[in-house]
Amino acid sequence: MTTIRIASYNTRDFLEDPYAAARVVRAIDPDVLCLQEVPRRLFSTQRVANFARDCGMFWSGRHRGSGGTTIFTSLRVDVVESRHQRLRVAFLQRTRGFALARVAAPGREPIAVASVHLSLDARERAAHAQVILRAVNVGGEVVLAGDLNENESGQAWKAFAGVMRPVSPMTPTFPATRPRKVLDVIFASAGLQVEPHADLDLPEADLVAGSDHRPTWVDIRLGEPTPVQERADEASARASESVTDEMVRDAEAKAAEIGATEQGKE
Repeated sequence: MTTIRIASYNTRDFLEDPYAAARVVRAIDPDVLCLQEVPRRLFSTQRVANFARDCGMFWSGRHRGSGGTTIFTSLRVDVVESRHQRLRVAFLQRTRGFALARVAAPGREPIAVASVHLSLDARERAAHAQVILRAVNVGGEVVLAGDLNENESGQAWKAFAGVMRPVSPMTPTFPATRPRKVLDVIFASAGLQVEPHADLDLPEADLVAGSDHRPTWVDIRLGEPTPVQERADEASARASESVTDEMVRDAEAKAAEIGATEQGKE
């Protein structure tokens, strides 16, 4: 079995201490990090790239139209596809969107991961949830993570829970100084198994300094590779061995040729 850790973190546009937030991320050590409220204005790309570097993670370098959402990954997973989609909002409302990536652990089927940050308006949240569900419902397993701005009684939460199940702890994440509300949640489709929650010793001072939200995370257990995947992996390994053997033979032949030349000179 292969396990990947998926985390979600609202970083409040880096208005707090992004270095503290990065230390929190490093302590969690996720394979996939779903972010909300990263800077999204003009010239913000470098700030997000710097944050990815400080977290020790990889970023695609694009989040236009994301409404401040994006996804980082570690080198332990491959990004098969990555995109951001804008959501329609009322006039003068904060821009909204979501990030969607297909990621794969070595030798495993890709899964879809979505990072979402829903509106403060209940009607927009409900409408946006339907748009997001249509986008992620393309076959295969799905993980959806983010700041819903509502609890389990909300319509958007119920819409997500109708096709997936909440798998992160129902532990309050907001506000970071004295958490009282469960706003940050991770959902997973039925075919994904979740490991018992790993309690981590996160630095309290950094949790308070890094953002007005606290992160949440889960460990997802991926199944064994399919026979097709196993055959593909074996073929790749054989091809790699073949190339290596050929390189060794070429090197030996070249060494013998050089040796013969040197003997002739003597």
